[in-house]
Amino acid sequence: MAADIRFGTDGWRGVVAWDFTYENVRRLAQALADYINENAPSDEDGKMAKVFVGYDRRFMSDLFAADIASILRSNKIDVTLSDRPVTTPMVSALTVRKFWLGITVTASHNPPQYNGVKVKWAGCSAPTRETREIEQLIDANPVLFLFGQKAEQKNLTDLYQKYLAGTANLKKIAGLKGNIVVDYMYGAAAGWMEKLLPKNKIISLHEEHDPTFRGLQPDPSPKNLDELKKTVLAKKAIAGLAFDGDGDRFGLIDEKGNFVTPCLLAAVLLDYLIKTKKLKGKVVQTVSMGYLPKRIARQYGLPYEEVPVGFKNVAERMALEEVAFGVEEAGGYAWKGGASDRDGLAVALTWLDIMASTKKKVSQLCEEVSKQYGASVYLRRDLPAAKPIDKAAFVEKLRKKLPKKVGAFKIAEISTLDGLKIYFEHDEWLMVRPSGTEPLVRVYAETATKKDTQALLDFGEKLVAQYIK
Repeated sequence: MAADIRFGTDGWRGVVAWDFTYENVRRLAQALADYINENAPSDEDGKMAKVFVGYDRRFMSDLFAADIASILRSNKIDVTLSDRPVTTPMVSALTVRKFWLGITVTASHNPPQYNGVKVKWAGCSAPTRETREIEQLIDANPVLFLFGQKAEQKNLTDLYQKYLAGTANLKKIAGLKGNIVVDYMYGAAAGWMEKLLPKNKIISLHEEHDPTFRGLQPDPSPKNLDELKKTVLAKKAIAGLAFDGDGDRFGLIDEKGNFVTPCLLAAVLLDYLIKTKKLKGKVVQTVSMGYLPKRIARQYGLPYEEVPVGFKNVAERMALEEVAFGVEEAGGYAWKGGASDRDGLAVALTWLDIMASTKKKVSQLCEEVSKQYGASVYLRRDLPAAKPIDKAAFVEKLRKKLPKKVGAFKIAEISTLDGLKIYFEHDEWLMVRPSGTEPLVRVYAETATKKDTQALLDFGEKLVAQYIK
């Protein structure tokens, strides 16, 4: 079945054997080849810029990646294919200096029946204008797949390891007292923490290679981290770290077995970097993120902006403007001085570095930030959508149904930047939006108490109920 290939919040994704098929992957590969041949720069000797193709541990990712690389090679493109599964952040990092473009076969945090393709450029996701160009080239030319055109395969993990080693003080981290539990969620980040830190400090979970993820969705959100929480408590570990299927998202469990929300995690990172690294510039976050980074930006007089969901929108701002810190709700973080793409391993190392430098526990760091900038209880519900949703029409219908108050909260402002976000008088908020990667409608809310946050979620669920059946 020839699918309508469209790039979402980060890449194109589909269900394997339904729309993510050899035929459709090859159609996309030819469009990528046409785009590269039209746009890639050449050096002084006339040699075209190089392209890297990677893949994660999902079902047949290596075979799909080999096909993509062969089609690029057939189109006379200088392409290197990874000889092993790699994280998406590694592909991004390689596009900073060694390669002009990076392509990786992954569906990130999606369930095991999905796969996908991401395109990386200049250290981050290819901008929307570039992916739209690629979309327009699909089926512009027949797929050129010449017999025997296999790409050279290489192991380039040493380059990425050097990069990661420079993101934190590994010697200081090695001095932390206590074990660290790491949940790799069967993903491509497996084994990396053991490469960077003493192996006797690491207790690893789900490091095996299993394309089915054994029924576990490789998404480091609270519902998927029960075993990590239990292991942290059982082993009396100082922290639990989790990485998604392709290693770009990061989740954190404190020493008490509690999940640290992205809102709190981002606040600790931002506050620490401003105070110790004198970080300056704009704070950019996706519209689905919480209010603590906004309050910190306000405290230090830093510019602040919200962008649509998808870390590529944050990365675009970081590439074009003086951005100090960027964050998304789904566990992606980046800041000035590092790569402009999210990288779960780099964030994990930085967090451990903060613990080692301050000699404080995870819970202490979170409590201090909450005391200074206010309590944050952030929750999200994912509601199955029975049919495709026209986002613009969906948002307009919801906007017309809004009252002036939701319970005790008076509406102060409404945003339709990406979905419908309702801001209340004291920074509290409620948001609903159709997912860009799955058949879901997401409902988000944040207040100072769990009771109030749950109440806003209940209102949001009732608001959308009739439109998703």
